[in-house]
Amino acid sequence: MSATLQAMKHSGSLFSTGSVTGLTRRSFVAGAAALSVSAAALPVLGMEGNATDNSVFELRQYTLYGGQRDTLISLFEKNFIEPQEAVGAHVIGTFRDLDDPDRFVWIRGFRDMPARQQSLQDFYGSSPAWIAHKKEANATMIDSDNVLLLRTLSSQPKFPRTVANASVSNAVYGVTIYYLGGVDTVQFADFFDHTVLPHLNALGAHPMATLATNEVPNNFPRLPVREHDRVFLWIARWPSTADHESFSAQMRAWSGWRDAAPETVLPALMRKPEQLRLTPTTRSMLQ
Repeated sequence: MSATLQAMKHSGSLFSTGSVTGLTRRSFVAGAAALSVSAAALPVLGMEGNATDNSVFELRQYTLYGGQRDTLISLFEKNFIEPQEAVGAHVIGTFRDLDDPDRFVWIRGFRDMPARQQSLQDFYGSSPAWIAHKKEANATMIDSDNVLLLRTLSSQPKFPRTVANASVSNAVYGVTIYYLGGVDTVQFADFFDHTVLPHLNALGAHPMATLATNEVPNNFPRLPVREHDRVFLWIARWPSTADHESFSAQMRAWSGWRDAAPETVLPALMRKPEQLRLTPTTRSMLQ
């Protein structure tokens, strides 16, 4: 880390109004809550407001220092959930990455872009827990730059409204991310719906969400996103790691699935999709 970044980190200058830096995003992950109570003492978690009508989402992947993931998860679950819910920033899922012990992944939803702007301003601009816990959170993190701003497509995601605390889940959530480049989102979604989705369903996979890059200006620039990466992704759940591995093996054996793709869609299929295997944390809405 450069001397300049070290000075910024220790001086508390955590907001950036200029170029995007890892430090800027790292600082925001600590933004959070007015409450500090143990997860065991918390009530059943439910989304405030009309959360099922969310149309804007963030997929956030944080890279942490070695051995710090459980520290951040504990801090997050004790302090960062209810205050976000209270201002309309819905914490939909929090996960450990099965393939990276130093990666924490979470999904956040908003009613729309204006609501996102207001929620983030309320949360990161005035939360007492931002002041109380930012140093603890920053200390766990190398980088929090990996953020995709997403929108719904033809159907509303099938995310639950409530989940009891201390759930015991062996589930695996798979997130498959296609990088579109210059491919039209609607054309790619049509290919997915007519060619890929029926095969997924036949193998027992039923995506709970299909999302694409929200190609609008980031209306809360102090919290940067990957504005230049255009993606299409789907999210599904499997009861166990073994179930997911069985599905993945069958998918890898599927030959010729690109054959019917229009030429305009092919560029997005030449690159292997990014695939995340995630397990929910104790208080994740998705269990």
